[in-house]
Amino acid sequence: MTSQACTVTARNIRKTSQSRELVINWHMTEACNYSCRYCYSKWHTDGSGKDVIRDREASAALLAEIFRHFSPENPHNQARLGMAWDSLRLSLAGGEPLLYDREIARIAAQAREIGFNVSVITNGSRLTQPLMAELAPQLSVLGLSLDSAAPSTNREIGRVDRHSRILSLDELLPIIQFGQDLNPDLYLKINTVVNAINCKEDMGQLIRQLAPNKWKVLRMLPTVTNDLAVSDKQFADFVDRHKSLGDIASFEDNTDMVESYIMIDPRGRFFQNALGGTGYRYSDPILDVGAKAAFQQVAWFPDKFWSRYSVDRSESLA
Repeated sequence: MTSQACTVTARNIRKTSQSRELVINWHMTEACNYSCRYCYSKWHTDGSGKDVIRDREASAALLAEIFRHFSPENPHNQARLGMAWDSLRLSLAGGEPLLYDREIARIAAQAREIGFNVSVITNGSRLTQPLMAELAPQLSVLGLSLDSAAPSTNREIGRVDRHSRILSLDELLPIIQFGQDLNPDLYLKINTVVNAINCKEDMGQLIRQLAPNKWKVLRMLPTVTNDLAVSDKQFADFVDRHKSLGDIASFEDNTDMVESYIMIDPRGRFFQNALGGTGYRYSDPILDVGAKAAFQQVAWFPDKFWSRYSVDRSESLA
């Protein structure tokens, strides 16, 4: 970790800031049934070992170590740095995590038992009513990755499986409603990546139809590829087009995203992206060196995290 990121002082972050919930994003798999051309879920591996999700003991040990280190009860956690939180959320992402529905159900239940709040980020294509019946009671947040309401746009982006199927909103909506009936506190979040194909679209009608608690709009970040990158003006125009949704919308440009998330890759390593280059920087495996030592190996800026998750901005469930 750089000294700038590691030694942030009170002048960088207001000591009074409160983040009710610290969010840890575990990208559990690179596998996906879609082939989005801008996809950032590509991690460097040396060909040895396997994803932690495939090993029950390792995944349980990783959950325990992450919770031990980032727990609000750990006074020595260097991640505090002027912040405070009273709960911890594990966000299960991919790739497409629901390709491993049995593992996700197991890990979500284990995480809840340990003390995490749990969320899942999915493209929605593998979400069935029986799976929702299992997951909804375990989740505090259901995140859906949706980039367009137009089938032709989704196909061009790559949001289509090998059988040429695209997501059916008519089939998805009753499943979401079923989950919210089972768990009235289930928070619905939509993630949209603004890219060169959808940047001129007006998604207002789709978002109002889905009625999420939050719509997170992210500018395509060229970490792995520059394909479908958008200009400053294209992103600004998209934001301006949807300003009427400002009560639920959160817009993140590239500088907002870099070194502001706490992220773990499928092999159980902390990783970070950076502007001005491609690829990721990785820590040693958390289970080899411990969460404290591993987290010190990647840059993370608490002030940028605070700007997204602070209570003052009502984004503790971002």
